[in-house]
Amino acid sequence: MLDTPKNAETPHADGKILQSTRDGVGIITFNNPDKRNAMSLEMWEGLGQALVELRDNPDVRVVILVGAGDKAFVSGADISQFEKTRHNAAASEEYSKRSEAQRALLASYPKPTIACIRGFCLGGGMQVAMLTDIRIASDNSQFGIPAARLGIAYGYDGLKHLVSLVGPSWARLIMYTGMRIEAAEALRIGLVDRVLPDAELWDATMEIARTISGNAPLAIKAAKITIAEVLKDESKRDMDAIKKIGMACMDSEDFREGRTAFMEKRKPQFKGK
Repeated sequence: MLDTPKNAETPHADGKILQSTRDGVGIITFNNPDKRNAMSLEMWEGLGQALVELRDNPDVRVVILVGAGDKAFVSGADISQFEKTRHNAAASEEYSKRSEAQRALLASYPKPTIACIRGFCLGGGMQVAMLTDIRIASDNSQFGIPAARLGIAYGYDGLKHLVSLVGPSWARLIMYTGMRIEAAEALRIGLVDRVLPDAELWDATMEIARTISGNAPLAIKAAKITIAEVLKDESKRDMDAIKKIGMACMDSEDFREGRTAFMEKRKPQFKGK
């Protein structure tokens, strides 16, 4: 089992979303292990609450998303809710609207986000993972989008992220077949960034998060903004935003601290200013 923190956790969605902090790292845990962390509407809303609180916490510089238990990151949507919440087109549209704000929040999150994935990462779990900046998986992970097996049309945003990661041909294969992909294949096609032995997953993820947390926040923000603009169509890119954050970095106290620390051969102490 992942050695995730168990103390000082803030619960959301009746405890099915847990929020905590450690060493400048925010941690959000999908805590529905009896259902392999399947996402209910309440969990989507709880995820949004946790993201906002960690976004507004100045001590948090990076956020990890992780699943509770041994079986799954997120195994998809909670199908037991479908008869009530997604039984026809109108109900499905309302379901999407209620979870759309949380998806948009994660997609445009101002701080770096990491998905720490073990076990099943399916359907809505894939959507959550693809919205994060970095995906680190254990060697026992499985990925897939079984929409075709359920008669569901997977949304535009989810498919846009899938195509951007694996390309249109692999996106078609994944969507048309509903197949599951093992971790090694997911790494090969670009769906995840690293694959590690299960026993090493959490420590390695925390090490990456701590490294990010120790770097200059404005420089990381500049990279995040610029990469996001690069991925847009050229006509839609906000070059002024790129220029503005670049100038903010060069005029920052952190840039002076970085130069000074380098000359003094010590570790810099960045403040994000």
